[in-house]
Amino acid sequence: MTRASLDKQPREVASMFDDVAEKYDLTNDVLSLGQARLWRKEVAKAVDARPAQKILDLAAGTATSSQPFARAGAYVVPCDFSLGMLRVGKQRHPWMPFTAGDGTKLPFKDDTFDAVTISFGLRNIQDTDAALRELYRVTKPGGRVVICEFSHPTAAPFRTVYTEYLMRALPPVARAVSSNPDAYVYLAESIRAWPTQPELAARLQDAGWTGVAWRNLTGGIVALHRGVK
Repeated sequence: MTRASLDKQPREVASMFDDVAEKYDLTNDVLSLGQARLWRKEVAKAVDARPAQKILDLAAGTATSSQPFARAGAYVVPCDFSLGMLRVGKQRHPWMPFTAGDGTKLPFKDDTFDAVTISFGLRNIQDTDAALRELYRVTKPGGRVVICEFSHPTAAPFRTVYTEYLMRALPPVARAVSSNPDAYVYLAESIRAWPTQPELAARLQDAGWTGVAWRNLTGGIVALHRGVK
């Protein structure tokens, strides 16, 4: 398996991420031109983890995204369906409670977490609406969700340049730095097919979340969606 298709069969997507686990964080930094680290900082601010809070970091991969929450004193559960990612993460952060889980059928009880978050993983889950409902289910009443995901630039000229980068420049760059460049062709295609910012906000509301809002980062390349249970 070298890449997944846009129907996002779970085994295909998991296998694809298994293949790129070792260099995934480095590759992301290169392909995002260093923006990935800034995006993670914005996620940490939005989640606003506090000591003793329970935080679910879904699609956490190697748990790079989980570290700011742990440093804030929260109890963080990094969850992912790629066993390859989890293995690499456990080697790097052996003290963290890595958990294998499907975003549409989370292995947690109702009302468990003070906050749930997912960064750059929601579009890789086969059933987006089921995942949003599951995140809602495992969140405590009054708890919050933060979703960081690639989105659609708001300025038309920039959107055109960005689309050209995704489909033309990204694959050759990925070939230079990634062990599985075909995986990044799938990622580019999945970004183009992803809902707009208002469309994703509507789906969050349909899943039960209230106070839904979003903020564009880097001109809308990434959007940070938030909601409350």
